[in-house]
Amino acid sequence: MKTKLIFIIVALSFMSCIGDLDVTNKSAVSSKSMWKEEGDAKAAMYGLYNQFRSTFSYGYFTWGEYRTGLWGDGLTGQTSRDQVYQNQIPTNHYFSDWTELYTTINDANLIIKKVPIIHFNSENTKNEVLSNAYFVRAFCYYWIGRIWGDAPLLLEGYESDSQEGLYPQRTSAERIFEQIGNDIDKAYKLIPDGIVKNRASKTSIAMLKADYDLWMYKVRKSGDNYLQDANEKIQSVLANPAYGLENNYADIFNDQPNKEVIFEWTFVQGEFTSSETENYLVPSQYVTTKYINNPIQTGSHQQWCFFTPSFKSFLTAIQADQRAKMTFSTFYDPDKEQTFQWINKFKGHWINNTRVFDSNILVYRYADAVLFDAEIKLAKNNIQGAINALNQIANRAYGIDNFYSNLTTFEDVKKAIVNERKKEFAAEGKLWWDFIRLGVVFEENPYLAGRQHETNVLLWPVSQNSINKNPELKQTEGFNK
Repeated sequence: MKTKLIFIIVALSFMSCIGDLDVTNKSAVSSKSMWKEEGDAKAAMYGLYNQFRSTFSYGYFTWGEYRTGLWGDGLTGQTSRDQVYQNQIPTNHYFSDWTELYTTINDANLIIKKVPIIHFNSENTKNEVLSNAYFVRAFCYYWIGRIWGDAPLLLEGYESDSQEGLYPQRTSAERIFEQIGNDIDKAYKLIPDGIVKNRASKTSIAMLKADYDLWMYKVRKSGDNYLQDANEKIQSVLANPAYGLENNYADIFNDQPNKEVIFEWTFVQGEFTSSETENYLVPSQYVTTKYINNPIQTGSHQQWCFFTPSFKSFLTAIQADQRAKMTFSTFYDPDKEQTFQWINKFKGHWINNTRVFDSNILVYRYADAVLFDAEIKLAKNNIQGAINALNQIANRAYGIDNFYSNLTTFEDVKKAIVNERKKEFAAEGKLWWDFIRLGVVFEENPYLAGRQHETNVLLWPVSQNSINKNPELKQTEGFNK
């Protein structure tokens, strides 16, 4: 495994930039020399996941959560963060750049292009490599389609800067989403059976498909067949005995093998430990020495962001909710005469008086499936079925059976689903998409109140740098003022 990782890292070190997308590609020399045998293909797959993890290590939270209205400054702030929190995003914002996403897509495209001509000792291994490439490509385009809408659709791997198509136009969001569905279906058909949590599996692909299907049904209004397919995929997940809810909410985040995690990006000391979560803790230099990691969770980075006061109050409103103390903590440092606060999820480990941010980022877990199930049942007007699903989450959280026994209407259940997702997944990089899918984004975010009629207000602008490089690209309407 380590040898293969070294191989792919060396291969990826030959780089150049392609057109407006700044797609980092392998040179023609390294490309021709590496696609020879089964081991090369597997090494390329591992390299793809390294790039995949890097691409989302910061953007996952910025794109997926910070626009919700639930976040603000930590001990200090940054203008670029305020622009996201307040949904006033300029065209030169760092995260308006899609370079890393298209770099990941290019790696997947090369695997899809090259692997079919390589001889494999096992057809299952070949299918696994191809399935993972389709899974990653679908995942990236799913985020691109929701972040930017219309976007370049690149399906051929670029190997040199002399290839055609280096200055693509934006393809319609409709076509982007069609391709996402096709790729997920291919990934699902190809993947061998088995349980793996840091690469594609039958279950993680089913979760991505259900997520996508619900978006297509509820946001893009694409028809009842998507709701039915989402239900089939979620039922397959819920019926799998290898997965379930952990009894103790905190155990989900201790980086030990557990039955709740379905798909995660793995962070390993000495390999890759950098992510947005490094900004969730308290800089150690601000804290009295005796309180460092006892109990104040400290790190070497500035605390740039934290929950808003109103969201903190919401999370702690029910004293019995075991999720609150796992989500964040506060402590008054009497020597500094200051109250510190920090997020406990993804805090890594304290090793030799140094914070190592090696917590895995959880993308899909069993609680997602349960709450998707509630959402699907509600969409089918199965009120009691949706309540039953909600009660599974509530029972773990509050230790109370039939917590939601008093709900009777569609709107009551919808509000409960929104609230439980906010409590269950705070700081996990998905609430922005939840708010849009559940139709509450303009209600939940005070910075978006009354802005429903602004053109593409829920999208991001395209990086002005990309537009300057490629005259074929046009700015998203609403950001071209």
